Amino acid sequence: MKNKKVKSVFIEGEITSEFIANSIAKHQTKTTIGAHNIFLGQVRADIVDNNEVTAIEYSAYEEMANTKFNEIRERTFDKFELTCMHIYHSIGLVKAGEICLFVFVSSPSRKQVFKAIEYIVESIKKEVPVFGKEIFKTNNKTDKTHQWKVNS
Repeated sequence: MKNKKVKSVFIEGEITSEFIANSIAKHQTKTTIGAHNIFLGQVRADIVDNNEVTAIEYSAYEEMANTKFNEIRERTFDKFELTCMHIYHSIGLVKAGEICLFVFVSSPSRKQVFKAIEYIVESIKKEVPVFGKEIFKTNNKTDKTHQWKVNS
């Protein structure tokens, strides 16, 4: 794995429903798969300090982040019986209601996909250097316009 080029997981802007549907459709010919599981992270219109979030602008140390995503991928394949796994994360501006994280795993067994998806998402949140700047709706010049998001 050391000599293999690390694949980028980043997609500019939102992850569209068409992209997600196409990813799922590509797996219909893989007849050894018995189960799929999908996690979709969506930008919420949270209220933070009386300010409404209208979007999140994602940035990352992309080389380091892609390396971390790859490490999570390899650990997950070692830990769970998976046929395939796909991880995509937005970079740039994603509006409230749009998808910013898409994790898709497949396995012969349904129990494996449930465990794997939780493991992957929790690992991403803890380990990957992706940063979100919350963009707020502003009504006047004194309103706060943005702040760095704190992961929960």
